[in-house]
Amino acid sequence: MTLQIGLIGTGWFGKMHAEKLARMDGVNVAAFAATTQEKADEAARGYRDAKGFASVADMLDSRKLDAVYICVPPFAHGEIENALIDRGIPFLVEKPIGVDAGQPKAILDGIREKSLITSVGYHFRYMDSTAKAKELLQERTLGMALGYWMGGMPGVYWWRSMQGSGGQFVEQTTHIVDLLRYTAGEVKEVYAAYGDRIVAGLNEGVTVPDVGTVTMKLASGAIATISNTCAIPAGDHSGLNLYTDAGVLEIGNGKLTDKTAGIVTEYQNRSNPYDAENEAFLHAVRTGDASRIRSTYEDAWLTHRVTMAANQSASTGLPVIIE
Repeated sequence: MTLQIGLIGTGWFGKMHAEKLARMDGVNVAAFAATTQEKADEAARGYRDAKGFASVADMLDSRKLDAVYICVPPFAHGEIENALIDRGIPFLVEKPIGVDAGQPKAILDGIREKSLITSVGYHFRYMDSTAKAKELLQERTLGMALGYWMGGMPGVYWWRSMQGSGGQFVEQTTHIVDLLRYTAGEVKEVYAAYGDRIVAGLNEGVTVPDVGTVTMKLASGAIATISNTCAIPAGDHSGLNLYTDAGVLEIGNGKLTDKTAGIVTEYQNRSNPYDAENEAFLHAVRTGDASRIRSTYEDAWLTHRVTMAANQSASTGLPVIIE
């Protein structure tokens, strides 16, 4: 059975997924939908059987698709997912799943009603280093975690607006929040402090904070802090450090570093997490077995709730309890 796949969005993620899908056995890249016909046609030109469409509705009406990849900016979610839910078409959607709490929750309700197969692009879950960290944590007690996403501000217009991206903690650092949840367990309380230190004074139309720190209490009793900045011109890095009774597990830079008393062990990522993510999702589409998918929409909603709580806390100055 050859799966017919459509892609919505022709930016970096859309093109990356299309290239990887085209190399998989039993997969045909059949359609692209974009904001203009020109963009859609350009993306489709590199694939023999693909066709471009200027609207999602036209694509779904014209092609019989087995699954769809949604690779659009955070503000563009909603109508796309609802159209796929209405037609019962499984989808993989890139993170984050929205810029507010209401719309993703409504989408989740529709997914539950249809029992629809979904996957969300938290590809850090598919890294070899993440799997090894989870294995080692089974025998250790976690005390605290420190996460970070440090870098510069992306150049795309929508990223600089809270209405467009939700801010750095929602658009980028959500990966670290999700990695924390996946390895250390659920977050129950959030307190956040954001600031505008550098970027707003250098660029017009910037409404996202450029520094932030979020402190969290976990269900296990452990505590975590995740900090981010989008204001530095050099020295960018991201990752998660897990402090346990045996030492420190550092997930980042393509590997896991395990530091115990007098011993440092490194576990390199050997496989490509995007490939593993695609294989898990398409296996579920073919067979109905979704057990290999490590981040369903329902699970991603729990990560999204944490990032929404952080934004709320930073706005009000008060801690937020996550029920």
